[in-house]
Amino acid sequence: MNFRMAAYVLGVISIIMAIALLVPLFMALGFAEAGLPIWYAVSISIFLAVGIPLVIKKPKNSLLNAKGGFITVSLAWIWVSLITAMPFSLSGVLPNYFDALFETVSGFTTTGATVLTSIESVPKSLLFLRSYTHWLGGMGILVMLVAILPKVDTSLVQAYKAEVPGMTFGKIVSKLKYTARILYAIYIVLTIALFIMLVIGKMNPFDAIIHTFSAAATGGFSNYSLSIGAYNNLYYEIVILIFLLLFGMNFEVYFLTLVGHFRAALKKEELWGYLGIFGVATVLITFILFLGKVYATFGESLRFGSFQVVSIMTTTGFATADFTKWPAAAQTLLVLLMVIGGSSSSTAGGLKVSRFIILLKVAMRDIRKKISPHTIKNIKYDGKIISDDTTNSVLSYFFLFTLILFTSIVLVALTTPLKENGTLVTHVTAVITCFANSGPGLELVGPYGNYAFYSNLSKIILSFNMLLGRLEIYPLLFLFYPKAWKKY
Repeated sequence: MNFRMAAYVLGVISIIMAIALLVPLFMALGFAEAGLPIWYAVSISIFLAVGIPLVIKKPKNSLLNAKGGFITVSLAWIWVSLITAMPFSLSGVLPNYFDALFETVSGFTTTGATVLTSIESVPKSLLFLRSYTHWLGGMGILVMLVAILPKVDTSLVQAYKAEVPGMTFGKIVSKLKYTARILYAIYIVLTIALFIMLVIGKMNPFDAIIHTFSAAATGGFSNYSLSIGAYNNLYYEIVILIFLLLFGMNFEVYFLTLVGHFRAALKKEELWGYLGIFGVATVLITFILFLGKVYATFGESLRFGSFQVVSIMTTTGFATADFTKWPAAAQTLLVLLMVIGGSSSSTAGGLKVSRFIILLKVAMRDIRKKISPHTIKNIKYDGKIISDDTTNSVLSYFFLFTLILFTSIVLVALTTPLKENGTLVTHVTAVITCFANSGPGLELVGPYGNYAFYSNLSKIILSFNMLLGRLEIYPLLFLFYPKAWKKY
């Protein structure tokens, strides 16, 4: 572990976060929110006090191996969450620091789970900060660092790999900094386009920026307790639905399209798997709602069903209806969509469609081998034979995903016994949504519920789950691997 280089990276990130927090600070001044500018200044001061000494001199040895990269990324996400949580706590909006930390981790990891019980009463700058953390965390803090640095050391490759979600790591172009800049350029262009579309629909600019940041990061924070449902506006729902589909798609598809490689983009199995899952789930849930007479017309069933499918599948968590009151079959499908999630190299969370496809292919191969033991059948993905290392990696990830999921459910159930109105379904879906970075679950943690009733210990466990889900398990687990800390 190269401690000096890790400290240098953390220093740069601290300075970036200090600059980023100037935006809500100026908003608090503009809205004349008494006291809040001081608390933003406290967080900014801490970031600068730690960051500046660490970056004064860049270490001569800038080598950062895979383990060092994993640890650096994990520490960076924990560090920025701990300090950014302070304005929520110090302002008295969330006086319990564990609540403030939960809200901030939920923001950066684009989960969208909240402990706020009265969202409309929260000062505007803090409402902005919630969605702002979504947007910052959506593409990744280290990806931002790589994108803005004039010169990128090769040591940052390991940190970058640890943060970018997906089955395997790949650079879009030969140089890492250009890959990061392309990803951020696509991210920014789509963000601006969504904001313009919402403003054209006469959403006021403040609401538009809140929901744009949340949608771009597939996070789900809104400045209304009823989320998108507060507007009851078909135009907003259609626009957000389309953009959620776009943000939940593998960004490599956009790059291939931009450079004219349309056929290569259309050959992506994950793209068709992603769109296919959306289409099938929409049809099934629409018919469940219509035949179950949840809504009077087929059109209404399609409207509410399709929006909730894309919102849950992309792990955004926006809501236009209280789906906890839908038939059990529809709720079960939504929970399955939470687990699968969106595409690799997108802002969506979950297991990822690419891994889901590989798991299906492995299962089908094993079934065929049972029928014809002497048949040798390779697994192909995007037209290429994938290695045993890749399939083993997917299977290992799925095993860890399942193990952590069940362990967390037990721990949360032990630390917060439910006395009223909730069953095991509350705990199970709370853990699933936090781990999949989805946000709303069922029963007490439904789209119009919150996580405020959980104990401090449960909130720490759920926050840890959010980080595990966003960083895809391995980087955070390396914090508990003693050999990874060994100096080299």
